[in-house]
Amino acid sequence: MVFWIANVAGLIIAYLIGSTPTGYLVGKLLAGIDIREHGSKSTGATNVLRTLGKWPALAVLTIDLLKGAVAIIFARWFYPWLPALPSITAPTGFDLQVWGEWVTCLTGLAVLLGHGRSIWLRFTGGKSAATGLGVLLALSWPIGLGAAAIFGIVLATSRIVSLSSMLAALAAMALVLALEQPLPYRLLVIAGGVYVIARHRANIQRLLSGQEPRLGQSVPKPKAPFDISA
Repeated sequence: MVFWIANVAGLIIAYLIGSTPTGYLVGKLLAGIDIREHGSKSTGATNVLRTLGKWPALAVLTIDLLKGAVAIIFARWFYPWLPALPSITAPTGFDLQVWGEWVTCLTGLAVLLGHGRSIWLRFTGGKSAATGLGVLLALSWPIGLGAAAIFGIVLATSRIVSLSSMLAALAAMALVLALEQPLPYRLLVIAGGVYVIARHRANIQRLLSGQEPRLGQSVPKPKAPFDISA
């Protein structure tokens, strides 16, 4: 019983890592605003860029990437370490290596869910693209770099962040099927990619109607105690 409680506790920790509302906190600290009341209403780096400027957006992007990577690194340390504790015994005949792959998959999903549905923001949040890329880079760097390359190419040609994020998610799904990866990792990347695309539903509607804003189009910036966009 203790073994299973500890495993669930690890997933809760991953969810809480994802739940850290980076964009919301940056908006509050730098401009005294709720970022969810401005621009696209998202707490992600793109909305922070349009609302507050490039340096706050870069900070949000970096931290959101790290959230995904840290959750996977944590899982790969925490779950193999558990059975070494004298008070925690795995069930007899339990394959810890296989379980480690599955619980890493669940950890990745937990951190994505935390970012998109933060407990601190009444289960609202961002679209999980940056956090998802962090998960990919920690899980399998070739897949992460491939997805990042697709994102960069599409962004450079279209200047539409949402389109770039969704095509990067599709590229990650294709890569995880093409490369040799454990089944749990494949399921994580596919489920995570579908989740990221689903979080872009409003963007898809704007893309189809030709109303999706391009990178560089800004919204009026709220007044801040000091200039954060210079």
